[in-house]
Amino acid sequence: MAIIVRLDRMMADRKISLNELAEKVEMSNVNLSNLKTGKMKGIRFETLDAICKVLECQPEDLLEYKED
Repeated sequence: MAIIVRLDRMMADRKISLNELAEKVEMSNVNLSNLKTGKMKGIRFETLDAICKVLECQPEDLLEYKED
């Protein structure tokens, strides 16, 4: 896939656990883990907005496009 999810890096930079982030964005641990590992096929803007608010970042900090 050409879109790389950098959620794990942002979580490490912000020193926040998967469980804590999942609780704050009201998302299940399983779904957030799937997003973090790149197993999800898509993300809703509402979810992206909530993650960016909690991590105090921009969408470009979480997502990267790399041509195959």
